[in-house]
Amino acid sequence: MRETHDRERGAGGGFKEVIPHDAHLGTGGPWESNSLTIRGMRIFGLVLAVGLAGVGVAQAPSPFQPVGNVSQLMVDIIYPASDALFYIERDAPKNDHDWNVIRGTALTLAESGNLLLMGGRARDQDRWVKDTKLMIDAGTAAFKAAQKKDLQAILDLNERLSESCTTCHRHYRPNYGK
Repeated sequence: MRETHDRERGAGGGFKEVIPHDAHLGTGGPWESNSLTIRGMRIFGLVLAVGLAGVGVAQAPSPFQPVGNVSQLMVDIIYPASDALFYIERDAPKNDHDWNVIRGTALTLAESGNLLLMGGRARDQDRWVKDTKLMIDAGTAAFKAAQKKDLQAILDLNERLSESCTTCHRHYRPNYGK
């Protein structure tokens, strides 16, 4: 162990003191008896700083600007997108253009779930998020199937997509299914 502290040139041209990281060990000095206390204080300070940073982030205004409400998203975006996938056999895609439309529709459905989670639309942070994720997952699977131009895979998703809709509606639409 070095008896004196070294000095080295810092980024600004001045000197800074360099203390070996183990300088306090085995010296019998004040650092040795308090090392656990100091370490604990450092950890506490780090946790506190991270916690305060999280509070600052939580209170920051959102850059998103929601336009429609949940009902408008359902009627104008989600129902038409899901219907296009539910009834894909009525006018099955025949060419690249048709598949591009289906792919865009599936992507719209999947991303609509994210719209349901932002800007105060989420009714809660538990069941709403879980139910919405069911739709996002079904829409994502449909998007991937459309990329592969796999009609059967989209048809096979019908039950999964339907279940994502009815699960959420049972929880959040009054008198649903009655």
